[in-house]
Amino acid sequence: MVARPGPVATRPLERTRLPDPEPGPGELLVRVEACAVCRTDLHLAEGDLPPRRPRTVPGHEVVGRVEALGPDAQGPPPGSRVGVAWLRSTCGVCRYCLRGAENLCPMSTYTGWDADGGYARRLTAPAAYVYPLPEDEPAEELAPLLCAGIIGYRALLRADLPPGGRLGIYGFGASAHLTAQIAIAEGATVHVMTRSAAARELARRLGAASAGGSADPPPEPLDAAILFAPVGDLVPVALEALDRGGTLAVAGIHLTDIPVLNYRRHLFQERTLRSVTANTRADGREFLRLAAEHRPRVTTTPYAFEEADRALSDLAADRVEGAAVLLMS
Repeated sequence: MVARPGPVATRPLERTRLPDPEPGPGELLVRVEACAVCRTDLHLAEGDLPPRRPRTVPGHEVVGRVEALGPDAQGPPPGSRVGVAWLRSTCGVCRYCLRGAENLCPMSTYTGWDADGGYARRLTAPAAYVYPLPEDEPAEELAPLLCAGIIGYRALLRADLPPGGRLGIYGFGASAHLTAQIAIAEGATVHVMTRSAAARELARRLGAASAGGSADPPPEPLDAAILFAPVGDLVPVALEALDRGGTLAVAGIHLTDIPVLNYRRHLFQERTLRSVTANTRADGREFLRLAAEHRPRVTTTPYAFEEADRALSDLAADRVEGAAVLLMS
């Protein structure tokens, strides 16, 4: 759990023994097989993302097995494999929910932020918000799909990439390496800009047309771009790389301050800057369908459950290739 938010070097996570959770009305009790480590977990641990409750157990990319159903739960039976993701609940009746934008619901709650998440042996989740998962895929490879994959797909939608278009990706971690593969499989040309030499090599192996430094100009104007790195200084860099009418989507829940933009250099010619806020369940279902169709290569760095602190430290220091994943023994 996050005992005292602070720099990852201060070890803000604390291992403790908690009673097994009890599923409430409409909920499932899930035994965790694997939980991927998201940069949002790092933001929560370090205090960039203000905690919503004290001593919260983080983790929202969970692969597990249903152990029990709570009262009135309509969900998969015990033994079923399910995924638990970031979006935990919405009100279902506000104007955002009613128009299909449940990710903007003011009453939305989130796994590992409003309720204990997957850095644990067990967790509860509303049955209506879990995803059925295949039985024959390794849990280590499925876990990153549940946030890195889903939110990357949401960012791709927000970027308005035209068919066969040129996509720039800034930062190349867990989410970016999955998004790039889906875009390439759908016919896009992908250019990657990232500070990590190892990530640039991974991008080339996965089919990127080019891979350069984080502030380097791409070899051609971009129709769309996604900023995965939580670095506000890269916003004007990415906007300037866009062709006329291009769109930049900022995928993170946290971003450092954006420098002053120059209207003519960065926004004129109908360039668009957009944020990405969570995802809808429809996004999740469609991404998982695309992942089953295109079967992206999921690159992971595994850690034992007891090594969550080290996983966060490695993520903060860019020592993780692909996605860090906690494996339950």
